[in-house]
Amino acid sequence: MQGNAQKPLRLIRRSFADRPAFGTAVSEAILIRVAAGELPATFRLHRPARELAFAKQDRVASGFAAAIEAAREGGFEPVLRLAGGRAAVFHEGTLAIAWSQPDPRPVARVQDRFRQAAEIVTAALRAVGVDARTGEIPGEWCPGAWSVSARDEVKLAGIGQRMIAGAAHIGAVVVVEGSDLVREALDPVYRALDVDWDPGTVGSVADEVPGVGLADVEAALIAELGARYEVVGAEIDPATLELAADLERRHDAGVTR
Repeated sequence: MQGNAQKPLRLIRRSFADRPAFGTAVSEAILIRVAAGELPATFRLHRPARELAFAKQDRVASGFAAAIEAAREGGFEPVLRLAGGRAAVFHEGTLAIAWSQPDPRPVARVQDRFRQAAEIVTAALRAVGVDARTGEIPGEWCPGAWSVSARDEVKLAGIGQRMIAGAAHIGAVVVVEGSDLVREALDPVYRALDVDWDPGTVGSVADEVPGVGLADVEAALIAELGARYEVVGAEIDPATLELAADLERRHDAGVTR
């Protein structure tokens, strides 16, 4: 989807690494306010800490409680994510994307949004030297048609989506460093959830191009955004933070329901 170069897009860089559930709640609060017309399209690019993001499908699995315990034993805080799919790992060597876009007919443009997000991530990774490609790899973590891989062999980024009336959210995680952490965290969690996967499909940007780090990938992603939008730096406003505080509890995977 080209032709958006003159369309403004707010870019927020603030992280909440010490409060993973709150960080997810901030993304939901932005989505709600974008849908209500209170905020324009907003792109969050931030650095998370160690968290294990569970999806709705995980939550109804018989092994969910055991998966939460496995995540905690591995040093990862369990949270409930906004987008669909299966459990995904965030840690200090990953980059998180949360992109809220207003849309009066969000269901009609599901594939367009997936395609656009995948194109941006793929192009950014190619810019730093990765042979990045779009498409699912058999056995990958949180499988999806719009995953981004290296060489069609190891997954580097997962992309999910959530829609509400009036807006859509694209969520993504890019594994820049620490592919071993992803494998170690996910293996016991997926065993608890009875998810069949191949740990050998986990990769990272640094595995592909040694020396490339978080700052390099951040800069490449922002450059790709800038080729498509008028990117405007922004901060999270008090009203959004207040709404996020009200939503935080529902993203805490450890809260009894």
